[in-house]
Amino acid sequence: MSRRIAFILSIIKLSLLGSLFIIICGAIILTVYGLLAKGYDLNKLGQLPLSSIVYDRNGNEIGKIHGAKSRFVPLDQVSNNFLKALIAREDIRFYEHNGIDSVGVVRATYRNIFKNKREGASTITMQLARNSFNELMNQKTLHRKLIEIMLARRIEKEYTKDQILEFYINRIFFGSGIYGIEKASLSYFGKKAKDMSLSEGAMLAGIIRGPNRFSPFRNIEGANKERKTVLRRMLDEGIITIDDYQNSMNNEVRVLKQKKSYKEQVDSYPMDTIGKDLNNALSVSNAEDGGLKIYTSIDLRLQKAVENALEKGLQSVERKAGYIHQTREQYINKISKGSTDYLQGAVILMDNKTGGLLAIVGGRSMNDSKFNRAINAKRPLGSIFKPFVYNTAFEKGLMPGSLISDQAIEKGEIKHSNISWTPKNHDNRSYGFQSADFGLYKSRNTISVRVGKIAGIENIKITAEKVGLKILDSNPQIFLGNIESDLRTITSAYTVFPNYGRRAPPFTILSIQNSTGETFYRSAAQTYQAVPTNASVMTCMALEKVMSKEGTGARARTLGYTKQAGGKTGTTNDSKDTWFIGFSSKVTCGIWVGFDKPKTIHTNAYGSNIALPVWTAIMKECEKLGYAGGQLVPPVPMAEFNLCRTTGKIASSECVQNQNHYLDKIPYDSKPRLQCLGHRHLILGKNPEKKQKGLKVLKRLFQPN
Repeated sequence: MSRRIAFILSIIKLSLLGSLFIIICGAIILTVYGLLAKGYDLNKLGQLPLSSIVYDRNGNEIGKIHGAKSRFVPLDQVSNNFLKALIAREDIRFYEHNGIDSVGVVRATYRNIFKNKREGASTITMQLARNSFNELMNQKTLHRKLIEIMLARRIEKEYTKDQILEFYINRIFFGSGIYGIEKASLSYFGKKAKDMSLSEGAMLAGIIRGPNRFSPFRNIEGANKERKTVLRRMLDEGIITIDDYQNSMNNEVRVLKQKKSYKEQVDSYPMDTIGKDLNNALSVSNAEDGGLKIYTSIDLRLQKAVENALEKGLQSVERKAGYIHQTREQYINKISKGSTDYLQGAVILMDNKTGGLLAIVGGRSMNDSKFNRAINAKRPLGSIFKPFVYNTAFEKGLMPGSLISDQAIEKGEIKHSNISWTPKNHDNRSYGFQSADFGLYKSRNTISVRVGKIAGIENIKITAEKVGLKILDSNPQIFLGNIESDLRTITSAYTVFPNYGRRAPPFTILSIQNSTGETFYRSAAQTYQAVPTNASVMTCMALEKVMSKEGTGARARTLGYTKQAGGKTGTTNDSKDTWFIGFSSKVTCGIWVGFDKPKTIHTNAYGSNIALPVWTAIMKECEKLGYAGGQLVPPVPMAEFNLCRTTGKIASSECVQNQNHYLDKIPYDSKPRLQCLGHRHLILGKNPEKKQKGLKVLKRLFQPN
């Protein structure tokens, strides 16, 4: 017996020690979380979530989008029908507990364990705490619940029950971007909150737990089901009579049609672009749900640097001797009358790997003009389209070193065109027979036209479509870029060169979180194989030569940009549009400069001296801010081959003897399968007669009819 008593006593001692341990741990936890709860500013309880916030890729705020709808209303201006329904549905002992409903906790625990029903035990006060602090909404952990509990105790000590209820009903989310009971009643029923019927009040109380799912605008059946659940709860709790219940159950609620009120706060060109992308990414109802966190690809540091670089570059143009147009300074100071008809520009800077836009400049000032020239203005492309002509020809077997005539285009030489179409080079000169890539990096129109003929109009159109460009007609003038595009699209098309055939479609939105912290949208943008790798490798290498001292982009080097890069200058007729689109291994940057109403910028305006300096300044900033480019390394094996300049085939001994060969480094898989059979009548030696005869034969061989 004594052993039994001793055993029982030991069990009691262990139980007491265990209980003491639990009490001590509980006290410690409550103390710690009580201190944590003191770090929250209770003044936020009365603040309403009015806006969705847009962030850059580094978490810095870019701007706000006013989508949420809210209106504060005092508690005494709210129908008792709603208040009673709310308390019945969310917290029946609201006026009895101190922020934590012990009975509710026991009930929820029992139902979760034994009834297999998910049920929370959050009081209205706890919900208020959670809804007031976004950092709590993004967590679903015991840690969050403990903070909620301690915050609820703080709130109950600081405010009266009516004050707590007033805070709650004014910041609670009712779906479709609507916050607060007054705005909910007006939006859904067209009446003030004080005038709601019992049935209407029950509907709004019912949708609180799933506002997006049960919004009357989106799911009237679900909203009515929740309304009936609330009415039944009110009857069971003795809040309403059986007559009230039956009348309300039979009383169909009239819900208004949804009115679109989502508007962007357009105060910058990035925000304008993001707003448009947001409309494409989300439904109207999603976009109107205020309290969103929208994370974007924009880098605000780069954005500011790009804006400054463009403005500085255009100011330098306006200071040139002989510049005859209104300057922006004259417009700002009202020295010159009229519109914003001053020199404009646009910039797109994007990440090669993802297609994410790092900076967007649609003009010199959003305050002066809200027109976004980076995405909305379609302008003639001119020479910046030529790389796609050459890429198509390389795909068809043309070698970069093959000889092409730079002589003037003869009438009738180019079929499917007006017989009078004889495009010339901008300098009215001819360099005789030159390599195909010479025509690209020197931007020779005559060579480009002949390369275009080799590529074929329809094949070029297919290439253009694959990189995101649209060509509607079949005019050979497309060989010289007689098509239009916006800057964002053509800049994105250029990513096929540093990505060696893969295009990166442009986008701005990385992800979106709703007001509860749930990420419900992620960008699905991915690169895709647009053009063959080998052809893009050869085009990329030719575009790198643009930046050499012989190329049209040589000025980038004289201005101090030393990283490996490629690109293309562009100037349309009469210097009305100037372009430069260039890339490093990291980023692709497109620049356009011109007037909204096209006119000659300057008598000596070219992409090389107008747009290129802006590009160079931007790329230098990219280096400083962590976007420095590395080596452009082709993803395929490269090899050197001795090729015939005339046929593009493997050079024969006769090609070598006649000095009609060259050593070229190309993708190994692009090695010509056949060897040149030789040119018995083509001897380019020292004998003038033989040389002249050879040139005539060469011209006949490589100037297609």
